[in-house]
Amino acid sequence: MTKQRYTITTALPYANGPLHLGHVAGVYIPADIYVRYLRAKNEDVIFIGGTDEHGVPITIKAKNEGVTPQQVVDKYHNIIDDSLKQLGITLDIFSKTTSKTHYKTASDLFKKLEGEGAFTEEVTEQYYDEENKQFLADRYITGTCPHCANEKAYGDQCEKCGTTLNATDLINPRSALSGNKPVLKQTKHWFLPLDHHEEWLKTWILEGHQDWKSNVYGQCKSWLEAGLHPRAITRDLDWGIPVPVAGGEGKVLYVWFDAPIGYISFTQELLANDKNRKWEDYWKKDGKSKLIHFIGKDNIVFHCIIFPSMLKLFGDYILPDNVPANEFLNLEGDKFSTSGNWAVWLHEFLADFPDKTDVLRYTLCSNMPETKDADFTWKDFQAKNNNELADNLGNFVNRAFVLTHKFFNGFVPALANLKEIDENTLEQAKEFNGTISESLNKYRFREALSELMKLSSLGNKYLADTEPWKIKDNPERVGTILRVALEIAAKISVLGSPFLPETSQKISSWLGISNKEWSDAERNLLLTNGFVIATTPQLLFSKIEDDVIAAQLEKLKASKLAVQQAKVSAAPQKENVSFEDFSKMDIRVGTIIEAEKVPKTAKLLKLKIDTGIDQRTVVSGIAEHYNPEDIIGKQVSILVNLAPRNIKGIESQGMILMAENSKGELAFVSPEKVIDNGGGVR
Repeated sequence: MTKQRYTITTALPYANGPLHLGHVAGVYIPADIYVRYLRAKNEDVIFIGGTDEHGVPITIKAKNEGVTPQQVVDKYHNIIDDSLKQLGITLDIFSKTTSKTHYKTASDLFKKLEGEGAFTEEVTEQYYDEENKQFLADRYITGTCPHCANEKAYGDQCEKCGTTLNATDLINPRSALSGNKPVLKQTKHWFLPLDHHEEWLKTWILEGHQDWKSNVYGQCKSWLEAGLHPRAITRDLDWGIPVPVAGGEGKVLYVWFDAPIGYISFTQELLANDKNRKWEDYWKKDGKSKLIHFIGKDNIVFHCIIFPSMLKLFGDYILPDNVPANEFLNLEGDKFSTSGNWAVWLHEFLADFPDKTDVLRYTLCSNMPETKDADFTWKDFQAKNNNELADNLGNFVNRAFVLTHKFFNGFVPALANLKEIDENTLEQAKEFNGTISESLNKYRFREALSELMKLSSLGNKYLADTEPWKIKDNPERVGTILRVALEIAAKISVLGSPFLPETSQKISSWLGISNKEWSDAERNLLLTNGFVIATTPQLLFSKIEDDVIAAQLEKLKASKLAVQQAKVSAAPQKENVSFEDFSKMDIRVGTIIEAEKVPKTAKLLKLKIDTGIDQRTVVSGIAEHYNPEDIIGKQVSILVNLAPRNIKGIESQGMILMAENSKGELAFVSPEKVIDNGGGVR
């Protein structure tokens, strides 16, 4: 009989920056706990991850840093990969969507569906940046969200309320490239007609997956009841997988079509040279494969509606068995913000706390945002370490080991003449295998971890109740008590391995049970009589002092302050002027009709401007910011009644209004729509 197989995937982070703790808590910690649990049960499981390297954020990052997109993704892929390994995330593969295998797989699947008529081709109006002469991807467009009024929503999603958007939904859209209002221009794209799959999705999700987490099921239900619409799967870009059919020149596969196919292509890479397993074993239908996606709530629609529709079209592929998406983790009461540098970056945490990886895993799991947003605070991190791990779990294991060394020179004592308290304690300890398993099977990781800590508390209470240090003249009784305590420690090492892998490995190696499986924890006795435990008992968890936490809080505060200071800082207000004085200024809209550099100067341009009342010459110090040929036809605001000035032998008849940021960069103060020349600025 074919054994049950599991394909476990983690959301693919954009390779435009490192991971922060929000990513880790939402995706990687729960996924790794679940995979370690399955492996401890000797299940057949593959654990798939990688970076999404074709998103528009990649191109924005590359442009800002003056490097190529490939340089950006290579840099951050390596940082993310190294950080996950240091945290003990046991991915079988961590690949990238720029790999040759992925390009071929995504291209082949697109061509297959295109050849089968699964797509529609539509000519639509898409936003176009006239200044930069290019169509704008959704992430290059910002504006006001029509649902929550967030003024910094993107053209594909509002990160404040989580609503998926089309760029044309935005109020007051702006190009992220030029800051100008984009115009709509016709372009052809391929669409996935989700509306054709609506009835099937309703049956599959709403009737077939009522056991999904309420936040996942609820979001899917809301989308399906609102009605699905065709969704574009290509974009006008030059960074990505080229559309591999005729007419696709200058277009690439949209990232949300391309990226989830990475789960398949990464599996192909993983098993390419495996003689015993094939990638199809984990992706094709035979009734023995389960696909489980670990993601954040912002990816629910893509993994529950769009990707399943694609998988169904691909043919005999399996569909997701579960998508246990988490909500968001906040930081010290505020949302994680990459742009605002309000984050605890994983690679920096690992550098500052190289011996606290299990403490981080514990803290993030115990506060996992499973059903609602949660909050990470440094004080809570300290309390979790000091009060729960050090004083509870660590204290129990250390006491059991120290007493065994004190009374038996480290030899594991035998059980003899069990009393009721011993038998009851051993029976209670056996039950934790089932309770923790039940919680993990339902993706209730906080609950499962809480059960593990209850097992540790059981051990502490047992030692406190029996007080073996008070009956040292009865070595047989002391030996029985310590053997029961050591058996509980052994169970902690087995059942704690998904949550606290380094700690569990230490305990197991000290007790000589490193190869135990999950089912072993159901037995009363895991240890061998006479085995010599670690010669020198060690503290599992050292306390974290207040000054260490204060330093992290100061670091967080300083990083946020640095970003704030880098933003535009307003100059002090000038003295008030009367309305009469202001009304004397005649500011009008004009159009630049000629532009040229002023000889022997680096900063000056000579402009001819149609002001609606005349055509006049203006000398402006903007040559370091604009090329003359690029600004012809540009509408500007001009102070027309400024007294003429002689600049480098040229009479300048007015002043162009410019805005300046903290870096000294200038931008025209222009109307958001075309205004007749001579129109007043009020």
